[in-house]
Amino acid sequence: MYPKNILLQWQEKLILIIQVWILILGLIIFLITICCFNIYSFLALTSPIKADILIVEGWMSDYAVKLAIAEFQQGAYQKLITTGSPIGKGYYLSEYNNFAELTAATLITLGFDPDRVVTIPTPQVVKYRTAASAIAVKEWLTTSNLKVDSINIYTLGPHARRNWMIYRNILSPDIQVGVIALEPKDYNPHRWWQSSAGMR
Repeated sequence: MYPKNILLQWQEKLILIIQVWILILGLIIFLITICCFNIYSFLALTSPIKADILIVEGWMSDYAVKLAIAEFQQGAYQKLITTGSPIGKGYYLSEYNNFAELTAATLITLGFDPDRVVTIPTPQVVKYRTAASAIAVKEWLTTSNLKVDSINIYTLGPHARRNWMIYRNILSPDIQVGVIALEPKDYNPHRWWQSSAGMR
């Protein structure tokens, strides 16, 4: 048998180890909670600049398209560019083959000047759709007669920071990039984990 004092020492060490692990676990839970409550505001970056072009991502809902018109009218934009990948469902029934064309048609139906809309479809890609859109925009800007020094990306909440970084990486240093994050309507952005839409 072990001497009593050795058993006491082991017991004290075990208690100390358990206390340390409880402290570490509590710290992890605290950090996760902080992240959950603050991740949206980090991702939903809004940092608009005075821009020549407003880029509207075509996959967004109609309410976002209406608000994009208001943003365009408030700014000093030359053109509004719609981007978007091929439509995955209803492709054979719709007269529009991609979200860029569909959004442009929606804008025009809502009274937007057709001469100020540019449609830039994104090619079908398995991943990196935003990068593909940014590259397509860059190619169009290179061949257009417009003098463009700056753009604003108009996108939905948590997509903003990532999209801004991708566009900035592809277009800089020639073109400055700003971003406007529209707050989603189909879930509470500050409690995003409570809805399936927010989890996506």
